[in-house]
Amino acid sequence: MYLHVGEETTVSTKEIIAIIDKHSIRSSPFMDKFIHHRQDQIVNLSKGNYKSVVITQDKVYFSPFSSGTLKKRSKGLFNHD
Repeated sequence: MYLHVGEETTVSTKEIIAIIDKHSIRSSPFMDKFIHHRQDQIVNLSKGNYKSVVITQDKVYFSPFSSGTLKKRSKGLFNHD
């Protein structure tokens, strides 16, 4: 299954490692370093003000949707049976 994360971009739910809200990203020194080290993998879909970050093995998506919205959209999509 796929999750729409912003603009015209969808991500396979099998590839998603984490969905983290903006406040957690900004308040964590660890996440700040993580984002800094993955600058070349960032895909900014928010056109300025992102609300959450979707992390996959290969990319870091800055999404205009809140982590709560993405959670609601993904409900039931993460069952890979």
